[in-house]
Amino acid sequence: MHNVKNFLCYALFLSLLTGAGLLGGCATTPKPDAMAIKDGKLYVCDSQATVVVFDLKDKKFQTMEGAKGLGKVVQPLNISLDEQGNKFVADPVRGEVLMYDSKDFFVKSFGIPGQWKPVDSVAYEGLLYVVDSKEKEIKVFDIGTGEKINSFGRNNKPEENLVLPTGIAMGVDELLYISDSGRFQVVVYDRDGHQRSAIGRPGANLGHFARPRGVATDREGRVFAVDAAFENVQIFRNDGQLLLFFGGSGTGPGKLFLPADVYIDYDNIEYFRKDADPNFDIEYLVFVTSQFGDRLVNVYAFGKERGRTYPSEEEMIEKAGQKLKQWQQESK
Repeated sequence: MHNVKNFLCYALFLSLLTGAGLLGGCATTPKPDAMAIKDGKLYVCDSQATVVVFDLKDKKFQTMEGAKGLGKVVQPLNISLDEQGNKFVADPVRGEVLMYDSKDFFVKSFGIPGQWKPVDSVAYEGLLYVVDSKEKEIKVFDIGTGEKINSFGRNNKPEENLVLPTGIAMGVDELLYISDSGRFQVVVYDRDGHQRSAIGRPGANLGHFARPRGVATDREGRVFAVDAAFENVQIFRNDGQLLLFFGGSGTGPGKLFLPADVYIDYDNIEYFRKDADPNFDIEYLVFVTSQFGDRLVNVYAFGKERGRTYPSEEEMIEKAGQKLKQWQQESK
């Protein structure tokens, strides 16, 4: 994992992209919770204000066009995209998930205000899967009609119920990966609501969680899970085996300060390639938000350095096991 760049507050973000000055600093202190990127435009949810769009090509930023009037957000916590470029913004205070089209104009909303608390969503094959932290379940909507057609995550077996779900992602295996701060796990469900497995457990060691938040998956099935307490991101195989972690507490480059979300992107590498080591071949980008500190959006590159021999997954697993045994012996 290679740290590409750290973006500061909104005005400074612009100065980094354009080479201009700080423009007098930020008018307010932003609190980014989540982000998504499409066609060179980075969408950042500032939970204290709105959704800000950073145009990496034209080196400018503005409030998302549709986030006003009927599409005005109150507390945008998470944003997700579908293959058509539609955006879905979860707003627990407004009590709706708001949909915007590929041109950022407001289209419709999902859910009834006051009856639930949507905190994240993911769209797949015409359906929208939404995390409802109030009812502690996943609600499923038909994107075309806007109607709720299913819900799951509670009233199952007690040991399979969601406790405090916070984030959701769709894997290449077409399974839903749901971070649950109450269970201290990433819980894996199929699209019909049956629990398949769970990743991690409570604790303070490798592969454990204290406060899981955002979750994402890559094309190889790896699962990236943010832990706001450990202030890192852990990478697992989809069978739950820990591979590695990155980040860590701090305010320096690559460090995280109360991280909230992680997002993986394969299509916008060109905008960040110049910031990476010339000998580092980037496979994809990993964006991680921090809610406090000078560096609010960290951009990492996942890939390989030319000429370097990397351990296999099996070797990484063996090393992780050795570290676990060493930690257990030292803690006795």
